Amino acid sequence: VQLQASGGGLVQPGGSLRLSCASSGSIFRFDKLGWYRQGPGTQRELVASISQGGSAEYGDSVKGRFTVSRDNARNTVYLQMNSLKPEDTAVYFCNEQSWQRGIRYDYWGQGTLVTVSS
Repeated sequence: VQLQASGGGLVQPGGSLRLSCASSGSIFRFDKLGWYRQGPGTQRELVASISQGGSAEYGDSVKGRFTVSRDNARNTVYLQMNSLKPEDTAVYFCNEQSWQRGIRYDYWGQGTLVTVSS
């Protein structure tokens, strides 16, 4: 399984970005997908996840500002980020969880940098 994230960049506070993560090599529609981030000097944290059925969960710091979605026809997961704050600055990683014969496998994209600054 390979994940390719894109869409990061520099944005001013209050602005928006949309991240994309394209998956290949998996049975995408059966897998749970997520976005994590790691800022300077911090541990990786969950930003948002979306289940096989489309149920979404969010980290407390992004609720009401970020929206995760998936397109199973394109094997792609998205993260729409609005009202961005400087504290959202981080490398964002996409994650795909696959279960095979009762064993969970986690796959990670390479990360895309989001910088929120004026």
